Order: sequence, then C-alpha cells, then structure tokens
Amino acid sequence: MTFVASDSGANEVIVAGKLQDKVVLVTGAGGGIGRATAIVLAREGAKVMVSDVSTRRGEETAALVREAHGEAEFRKADVSRAADVEALIAAAVGKWGRLDGAHNNAGISGRFAFTAEDTEENWDQTLAVDLKGVWLCMKYEILQMMKQGGGSIVNTSSTAGLLAAPRMGAYAAAKHGVIGITQTAAIEYATRNIRINAICPGVIGTPPILEWMKNEKLKASLMSQEPIGRPGRPEEIGNAVAWILSDAASFVTGASIPVDGGMTAW
Repeated sequence: MTFVASDSGANEVIVAGKLQDKVVLVTGAGGGIGRATAIVLAREGAKVMVSDVSTRRGEETAALVREAHGEAEFRKADVSRAADVEALIAAAVGKWGRLDGAHNNAGISGRFAFTAEDTEENWDQTLAVDLKGVWLCMKYEILQMMKQGGGSIVNTSSTAGLLAAPRMGAYAAAKHGVIGITQTAAIEYATRNIRINAICPGVIGTPPILEWMKNEKLKASLMSQEPIGRPGRPEEIGNAVAWILSDAASFVTGASIPVDGGMTAW
C-alpha cells in the first residue's frame, strides 16, 4: 500500500495489485488471450515482457499496456526456436533483473482435418509451436527461476487438452501434452519454490472465434457446448492467469484449471 498526494493536497491510498512490481513474460501476446492477459497483468502492477512472432502486433500490445499505465517491453520471438526463447528470457532479466512469472500462451490452432486426412506438415508445425514451444519456454524460465529462488508459470492448454477435439487431432495432442509436461514439471520443481500450472480456456471471443460466430450454424454449434450461454472474454482468462501467478495461489501447483463456462462439466 502506498500514498500519493491528490490535487487537493490530501493523501490518497492506492492499493497495490496482486502482482505489484513483479516481472512477468507473456508469449503470444500480439492479440486475443495473450494481449488481454498482458493488460490485466499490468493493471495488477506487473512489469510485462510482451512477446509475439509479429512485431507490429506485439508492439501494439506493449503500447496498450503503457496506455493502461503499465510498464512493458516488446521482444520478438518464435517459441519453437530455442535460441529465440533463451534470448527472450535474457531480455526480460536484462531489463528488470529477474523473472517472477510467465504465461506461456503462444499457440496455433493448426489445420482442421479428420485424423486419416491430416498431414505430417500440420502435425509437425502444430506440435512445434503448441507443445515444444511451451517446453522451451518452461526450460529457460525454470533455469532463471532456480537462480533467483522461485517463480510461477502458467501454460495455456485448452478444453481440447481435457476432452476430444474432432478434426483437430494435432491441436488436441499438443494441448493434452501441455497438461502432461505441466504436471511433470510442477512435481519436479515443487521444492524449488516454482509453481507450474495450466489454464484450459473454452470458447473465448478472440478474433477467429468472433469471425466464426458470424456463421449462424457454427455459432449455434459453439454455443451448444457452453452451458453459460456465451463465449468467454479474453480478459476473463487474463484474470484467472493473474490469480494463478500471484501469491494468492501459493498452494496451487500442477493444476489444469478450466475457464470454460462449464463446458467440461457436461
């Protein structure tokens, strides 16, 4: 808690956010869930390292964070490349001296195809970004967090990591894999003060989903999966990530938490 002088000369109390002065990395932050999460984390007091494969979109997110009175830096990175990820973590540490938290969110949906009609290229690309990318991020984040005495990591899985995802076999495999490596790493580093969890979004109103929702048949199909009756908002995922990264969730590790409007409770 801090005090600042108002225009009237009186002191006003400003309550610190859940992540006050924490250094947090968000990958895949050029839009959708990643962008919304970066803004939420900044509003909770974090210094945010914004990363994306698109410089334009990543810089836009960093600017939006600053507009929300947060502190942000952008670094381009392809999470499927070890050198990019290692440099990304080094950039965050070089800028702010440490890395307290990370939201490993970068991912692609891949090609829609039945299992027997899918391509090797789609599998290689989807798993490289959605699974190998999460592992590489965890690898270098954990190495840094062990040096400094701890930290918290949230990996983006999906309800497709908990349920079947027809015509999205590669995506489902990657997202199931994210849960597996999350649980494994959580156990491996539990005594090192490093908490590692996964979040499993349902149907979220990101630009691709909103585009699909223009098709009434597809909209009806998507909404039939959501007991709550609407798509989630990207900032609702950001709010959940902020809580998991914060000390309020200090006894939570190895969890795969659905934020899905009740989809997985059917």
